[in-house]
Amino acid sequence: MTKLVEGVSEKIIVCAKEEFLQKGYSDASLRTIAAKAGTTTGSIYSRFKDKEGLFCAIVVPVVDGLVDIFTETQKEFHAIDAEKQSEIVGQYSEDGMMNMIDYVYDHFEEFELLLNASYGTKYHDFVEQLVDIETEYTYKFMETIGFKESDDQVVTEEIIHIMARTLFEGMFEVVRHNMSKEKAVMYISMLEKYHHAGWDTVFKFD
Repeated sequence: MTKLVEGVSEKIIVCAKEEFLQKGYSDASLRTIAAKAGTTTGSIYSRFKDKEGLFCAIVVPVVDGLVDIFTETQKEFHAIDAEKQSEIVGQYSEDGMMNMIDYVYDHFEEFELLLNASYGTKYHDFVEQLVDIETEYTYKFMETIGFKESDDQVVTEEIIHIMARTLFEGMFEVVRHNMSKEKAVMYISMLEKYHHAGWDTVFKFD
């Protein structure tokens, strides 16, 4: 087996980020990436298998990291005493979103790739992973607080999914609009309060 030269993978990834951001996944060229990295397309194939493998090598770690942060936040919240959950859900949700925003801004380029340049890959709709987690734990919260539906207030999986999707799509607008982190923090705080107020009309928190 041929030994891979150290440092080449890192150069390829740097040049790949630039190429993907400029052209998007579909139009990005491995030849261009290889030339800018001072290597060959064969070198890219030997390290990353193909173009999607290269793209995934860049974005998968940050997607997994964000999903882990969100999942852990949900688990921690649902481990809290049931009587306290409805009292603190608004602030807890906002704090959790801020932790996610910190992570996003620590990996801003990768999230730009995911949101603006991932069409044609399986990560084009990575937000759906977060929506699925939110939907699952919203049901758990409903059980915890003993939420009972009425004839005019039926909470279906579809409506939970829609509201969760709206929240996360709104959150990632900070990346799409290339906001400063300071502005993003203010935006997310307002967005979370808006989202919580919507659920407040459904769950009727005291």
